Amino acid sequence: MTTPPDPSATYDRLVDDLSYTYEGVFSRETVAEVVHESRTTLEATAKLTRYLPVFVARQAREQLMAIAQSEGRIAKQVPEILFVCVHNAGRSQMAAALTEHLSARRVHVRSAGSEPTGEVNPVVIEALHERGIDLTTPYPKPLTHRVVQAADVIVTMGCGDACPVFPGKRYEDWSVADPAGQPIDAVRDIRDDIQSRVTQLLREVLS
Repeated sequence: MTTPPDPSATYDRLVDDLSYTYEGVFSRETVAEVVHESRTTLEATAKLTRYLPVFVARQAREQLMAIAQSEGRIAKQVPEILFVCVHNAGRSQMAAALTEHLSARRVHVRSAGSEPTGEVNPVVIEALHERGIDLTTPYPKPLTHRVVQAADVIVTMGCGDACPVFPGKRYEDWSVADPAGQPIDAVRDIRDDIQSRVTQLLREVLS
């Protein structure tokens, strides 16, 4: 019988890798703290535990980059756009995926949820796949002050006042229908609505 890998060893290696990546930017102690925080947060909500180390690695990288950018440790190369909804399982995932698809990497995109759920809506994944957009092992991400501070544009969709407000940021609130529990035809309409809004936003941000 194959022995499963030791989770502690997996996360220790992740700390080693990220400490190398951010050598001269963050101490190993800071990296380890962010990895532990990411693991604790995602273990509380993740349903796809098979991919948990992958999700933790992504979350920790995103958080470290957000800290580095917000504190001026690493210069931004392109504008940062953050999409936020309640669960980060539908609208904000679609908006982020469509923005990345349409922007030709002229912006950097993040998404998050004020109350993230365990998995992304499979109908949302299907609707995006129809446009040639593949959400590879997607997972809902928690909203943190770090990602808000790092963003230049924050777009909220149905999450009320959950998003902290920092001066010097551009905030927009989009009234977009929630795809949760909707059939594919309705989700296609939501996808197209979001794409129209994303297209206009990119014109303004990149002009």
